[in-house]
Amino acid sequence: MGRTANRQTQPQTIDTLEAVEAAARAAEEKKATEIVALDLREVASFTEYFVICTGTSTRQVQAISNSVEEQLRKRGKRPLHIEGYSTGEWILLDYGDFIMHVFSNSSRRFYDLERLWRDAGTVKLPEESRA
Repeated sequence: MGRTANRQTQPQTIDTLEAVEAAARAAEEKKATEIVALDLREVASFTEYFVICTGTSTRQVQAISNSVEEQLRKRGKRPLHIEGYSTGEWILLDYGDFIMHVFSNSSRRFYDLERLWRDAGTVKLPEESRA
């Protein structure tokens, strides 16, 4: 007598680098600029990567954040924590193994994460994700 497998439909999770690239693509689709991914594995213990990008208005910063969250959710990744959404100046999406930072232009210049984490390497993103 044969057995049938009981399969539940769940989104398949993706590895960290694929998630970083998917987040960058989702940001690019919403016209984010200055998309950069930093490799923190050698310099930090709390996460592996930062993905940083800029939006031109509060609404665009929120739209970028929404797009990233939606695209990663389809791939089985959900943020552990989200900060800054209501103000839309700096939205942080913490996925554990990487953190997505979506900045307004002024906040990005003020906090200058690339300078603070200058010892981190950069990740070569797919061509369409670099602005």
